[in-house]
Amino acid sequence: MQFEDYRRHDATSLAALVRAGEVRPRELLDVAAARADTVDPSLGALRRTMMGIARRRCTERLTGTFAGVPFLIKDLMQEYAGMPSGEGTSALQDKTIDEHSAIVKRWLDAGLVIFGQTNTPEFGLKGVTEPKTGGITRNPWDLSRTPGGSSGGSAAAVAAGIVPVAGANDGGGSIRIPASLCGLFGLKPGRGIVADGPYYDEYLHGASVNGVVSRSVRDSAAMLDVMSRPTDPRRSYKVSIPDTPFATLAAQAPRPLRIGFSVDSPIGTPVDPEAVAAVMDAVEFLTALGHQVEPARPSVDGHQLARDFLTLFATHAAATMANIRTKTGASTAEFEPDTHVLAAVGRNISAAEYHQTLDRRGAHGHALAEFHGKYDLLLTPTTARPAWPIGEFDTPRALEAGVKALVRLGQVDRVAKTSLWRKHALESMSAVPFTQLANVTGRPAMTVPTYWTPQGLPLGVQFVGDTGSEGLLLALATQIEHARPWAHKTPPI
Repeated sequence: MQFEDYRRHDATSLAALVRAGEVRPRELLDVAAARADTVDPSLGALRRTMMGIARRRCTERLTGTFAGVPFLIKDLMQEYAGMPSGEGTSALQDKTIDEHSAIVKRWLDAGLVIFGQTNTPEFGLKGVTEPKTGGITRNPWDLSRTPGGSSGGSAAAVAAGIVPVAGANDGGGSIRIPASLCGLFGLKPGRGIVADGPYYDEYLHGASVNGVVSRSVRDSAAMLDVMSRPTDPRRSYKVSIPDTPFATLAAQAPRPLRIGFSVDSPIGTPVDPEAVAAVMDAVEFLTALGHQVEPARPSVDGHQLARDFLTLFATHAAATMANIRTKTGASTAEFEPDTHVLAAVGRNISAAEYHQTLDRRGAHGHALAEFHGKYDLLLTPTTARPAWPIGEFDTPRALEAGVKALVRLGQVDRVAKTSLWRKHALESMSAVPFTQLANVTGRPAMTVPTYWTPQGLPLGVQFVGDTGSEGLLLALATQIEHARPWAHKTPPI
């Protein structure tokens, strides 16, 4: 198979070719590997490859929904036995994992041929993919711009045609942000739908979930069936999974929906006119499809939600860094300055403040539930602007140098007592203020690639659903995909 033929297929159709005996898994792997060799020196999407493992797997009898299809996993929360799970930090690059994570086991059971791990920022803590250890990942639509993060490596690889679908995860928008900026479909499942473990029960208190980025809705739907069935018995609670497969639900025409839309940043920061145009374009075609769309927004305190989100991220950074240092003996120099600052903030959050933050998740969820009592879905921009230049949100050099000096002196916690970190955090969040609501409240949400700017940059729109609405979201996405197809649009790389 030639690359031009390979790229025309999604994972579902490639698997059908393998089942029919029209192509062998090794042939598909060779095409994917050759494409990676061609484009990844420019992209930086791959953190490490696993070609020996993948070639041996191609000699096995593969079964499952995606048997024989090449696949990439993210180098975070998707542990592969015998390989490092680097999490974007130099502290873990040489530490191999003993056991597959639950999600990787599901993907292997589905017959996927995993041949590499994709780049991610340190601990997935940023909306860009520019780690000191893994290097910069670039957007295939414009190599001077970011693909977003933290699943930027996966999104860049799919957009560039290395694979049709790749592993991703989302703790604050990390599926939806890079999917939006790379012209892909990205669904963040609701809390508890996709199994975690064995290394954690719920990452980031359930705010972070595993999933994929893809070029087709049906691939994401079939992947959700792979990832969600059956419920993992190790989970501390059980969730309701529809009796009907998600792939079937995705293929059903949605009923006329009532959709509330907003283009205002929940934290009061500017929204680019192109992001507004993307939503207004969606309002127009959704109305033409028979849906009722009107201005509306949930009564969520966006500033408080942003503060609560930062509290969760900061305490997570502090706990993660401490855990790694205890287990590996890693030095402070093996972590990035920004991570040190966030961890310092986390260490200085009181137990009472942390507990209050967890309690407020219920209030945010209640406000969103009231909205969904009237509207089926919330429509917003996915990001507040098209892909921005590499390095735009880098920490100022003087501040980074100061942080490094404080780390060496063991006094980095002093930074937590200043306003500098809050200013930098707000600046970074200003580009991505719309996605955290679904994570904090545990709701499913998706980005759909419906809009390209006059400069040729993709810009998705986000839909947030009520608890258990994954099937409805997928059905709407399929309807949009048929009305406004996007898979034929390819980046210039």
